[in-house]
Amino acid sequence: MAWVFLVLAGLFEIVMALSLKLSNGFSNLWWTLSFAVTAVLSFGLLSYALKSLEVGTAYAVWTGVGAAGTAILGMIAMGDEVSPARLISIALILAGVIGLRTLA
Repeated sequence: MAWVFLVLAGLFEIVMALSLKLSNGFSNLWWTLSFAVTAVLSFGLLSYALKSLEVGTAYAVWTGVGAAGTAILGMIAMGDEVSPARLISIALILAGVIGLRTLA
């Protein structure tokens, strides 16, 4: 169950990062609130997962899910540059996350 909470924490991290961008330096109230709520949820779920997972593995998976997901959504929804190098790099991050899950 800790892995489910960890992946959920990573998904909330994605929303947190996008909300931070859309908050426009905390000048947009609703996106600022979205950032704050998802930050608390992400860190809370990470904290819960850390009760039974190793800190290095859990943190790497959490940041990997967040980084890869944010990069993908940035390309899809925010007009971030799409290039073969970026896509390969995201695939490598996801391969690392999968490797950590299967070896942990």
